[in-house]
Amino acid sequence: MNSLADRKEIEERERQILAPYAALSAESRGRVYPQEEHALRTAYQRDRDRIIHSAAFRRMEYKTQVFIPHERDHFRTRLTHTVEVAQISRSMARNLRLNEDLAEAIALVHDLGHTPFGHAGEDALDELLKDHGGFNHNRQSLRVVDKLERRYFEHPGLNLTYEVREGIVKHETTVKIELPEFKSDEQPTLEAALVDIADELAYNAHDLDDGLSSGLISFDEVMSIGADQIIEATGFAEGTDFDKNRYGIVRNLINKTVLDVLDETSRRIAKQNIKDLKSVRNCKSKLCDYSGDLKESVKKVKEFLFTRLYRHPRLLEHSARAAQIINKIFSYYLQTPKKLPERFREMLALEKKEIVVADYIAGMTDRFAEISYDKIGE
Repeated sequence: MNSLADRKEIEERERQILAPYAALSAESRGRVYPQEEHALRTAYQRDRDRIIHSAAFRRMEYKTQVFIPHERDHFRTRLTHTVEVAQISRSMARNLRLNEDLAEAIALVHDLGHTPFGHAGEDALDELLKDHGGFNHNRQSLRVVDKLERRYFEHPGLNLTYEVREGIVKHETTVKIELPEFKSDEQPTLEAALVDIADELAYNAHDLDDGLSSGLISFDEVMSIGADQIIEATGFAEGTDFDKNRYGIVRNLINKTVLDVLDETSRRIAKQNIKDLKSVRNCKSKLCDYSGDLKESVKKVKEFLFTRLYRHPRLLEHSARAAQIINKIFSYYLQTPKKLPERFREMLALEKKEIVVADYIAGMTDRFAEISYDKIGE
């Protein structure tokens, strides 16, 4: 008897265990460039592995989330944020009997297109590209996996499945990506919708954590947010252990929010009579969300983080520095495109110069952008 669980066995296990509205690996809409299936791994497992082994994934280790990573070793980076989103997504998918591999793959890929220096870098590139369609990290993530990663002879990019790429395109954002390939009136999978929630949940929690750790916000301020549904000081007392209090607040925020999302999503699935993936895609209302009471608490946390943390003078100073670096690098390579690395020079024959320069800058780590800026100034 063969002891190995091959792909077909795993696909059959999905059919038996997962909910009828989960996205099954065997029923994927496929890849842009058709490929023979792997003997042991499902399509979504293969996507996850391709993402993890990509250069863009590794570079996230040295890209800012909110705080400059080298200021303190424990601050989140874009990579650790991604890992936290993947963990929460996978846990929720398991509880809802959805496809964990698909949820994990979407979570791992969702930030590949982020620039150096966090949202400050994205804002700078967006302004520089205002006459060329602007810059959006979700659109850039799709560009990374479809074109910019170069690992295969057979096709450009990573050639991921439709469902993972759809998770990038339909990731909730103020900038909507309109592509004929992805129907705008069709909902993404529940796995993709869970990643949207997990992303917000993760950054709310870890930004509070890093904010407290940095000293830019205090326990008293956090406790006065008024988000009683998710903020509670378990064991908090004057003079007690700072780290344990901090971890306690963050742990409770994640736990309460996850439980609420699971309950509310289950309730909506039942109310909307969701029976299969087709009914998920055709549903006109949102299926994955917080309950009404908790949604208000989440809103208060986000407003607090925006006004008290993200707009803190120290972080605004970093943002101004980021914009200065990116503007200078962009201007330099726009004027001297022959100085670009060879692979980007080759792209100039097919793409606008501004887009190619933006691709190069968006792929930089914070550290490499700083080095490039210094070299230009020499």
